Amino acid sequence: MVSKSPSIYSQDDPLAEALRPPSYETEAERYARLQAEAEAKRISEQIDEDLRQERERIRRKRADVKLLLLGQAESGKSTLQKQFQLMYKPNSLDQERSSWRTVIYFNVVHSIKHILTTLEAWDDGMDTDSQYSNGRSTPTMHSSGPRSQNSRNSIPNLRRRLSPLVSTDIQLADRLSGGITVSGSGKGGVFVRSGWQARTIENALGRIRARPSVDGGGKHSHAEVPQDPLVQEVGRLLDVSKDDIKELWNHPTVRALIDKRRLKLDEWSEFFLRHISRVAAPNYVPSTDDILHARIQTMGVAEHIFDVTIHGKSVTWHLYDVGGARGQRHSWIPYFDDANAIIFVAPVSAFDQYLEEDPRTNRIDDSLQLFTQICSNALLKNVHLVLFLNKTDLLKSKIESGLRVQKYITSFGERTNDYETVVQYFRAHFLQVHRRNNENRRVLYTHFTSVVDTKATQRIIGNVRDSIFRGYLQDAALV
Repeated sequence: MVSKSPSIYSQDDPLAEALRPPSYETEAERYARLQAEAEAKRISEQIDEDLRQERERIRRKRADVKLLLLGQAESGKSTLQKQFQLMYKPNSLDQERSSWRTVIYFNVVHSIKHILTTLEAWDDGMDTDSQYSNGRSTPTMHSSGPRSQNSRNSIPNLRRRLSPLVSTDIQLADRLSGGITVSGSGKGGVFVRSGWQARTIENALGRIRARPSVDGGGKHSHAEVPQDPLVQEVGRLLDVSKDDIKELWNHPTVRALIDKRRLKLDEWSEFFLRHISRVAAPNYVPSTDDILHARIQTMGVAEHIFDVTIHGKSVTWHLYDVGGARGQRHSWIPYFDDANAIIFVAPVSAFDQYLEEDPRTNRIDDSLQLFTQICSNALLKNVHLVLFLNKTDLLKSKIESGLRVQKYITSFGERTNDYETVVQYFRAHFLQVHRRNNENRRVLYTHFTSVVDTKATQRIIGNVRDSIFRGYLQDAALV
């Protein structure tokens, strides 16, 4: 009988042979080996689980909506972000409320400092012509004379009494920014990074968190939460200075400088100075309207996450609020790659303003140039695009005051200087930019907005949400 050679499958596994423990292994060596094998198995299983979770995270992230808020500095992007937060994550705004007190105090102090600095440049007075630049007449007013200089409410006396309050400007700025300064920040603006609210408290307390007290009901007592000594001191100074602030705000010289546009204040400055009695009150807590008007400049890109439900389906939205100054715009590019939608915010009230970074460039022109770059960017060709022509309330106010658009936008020509004509003129220019850069026949959704108006803005956000969601479902092949 011919013998057959053994099959290779019947031989011992060489790998198993190599891994077999030696016959002379002691009990202690065996225990150590088994422990090492168990640890290696645990690590391997943990790596497998981490990879599974990462794959799941990537799968979910692909299903998320990524919305960019783009536009120049001071266009209203951060205010729009607050409206989204108020609509979809209101509790988080309540948690930040105390941090906004620092911002509002800084806004007030910085505005007073700006007024006093401008008055100093005009020697605390001015000779006005019988005609204002906007065509309205007024009696001639001269610089303060010796008699008025000795008056309690003369500008030098107001400056002296307000100097302790004004001196806190730099300290408040450092508290908010953590000492970070940005070149070309314009009129002393403070730039903050994402998460500044928590860092403001940490900076105030020297990064030492006090132990929260618990009342009898097991709840944390807000009365025991430590307060920022600087903010408390500024609040005290505002309380004792509120009458002087009102006197300065209503002083004939200040009113004349504002009317002749020698003193230019932002809308948030005027808002808080008009409401100084409330803001300067002891134990002041910022209202939602105060938070919407508060001004602080974003540095880099801040991500905000909301769960948005529509037609029974909940989708996570990642909203990115970006710094709009020219030196900040390079930080937008990494977020273009997987963006689903863009809301471009253009302040149409800024026709009489120029860039802080480049005083030769009109802000409307800069918005149009920036919008052109967004519309023509190859990475954004298929992105859902929404245009907010913002600050229409301020545009209306400027036109009603007699300000003429042609003086600043020469191409406006001899058109009628009324709100409807002006706003449609600006809209036509943005639509023209979109048409010239629209090879994919993308729809542009346009809205006239004043994002400090909560009721109107949230109605528009609802419309924007619906249109973005329809595009999201089509992209996901669900409709």
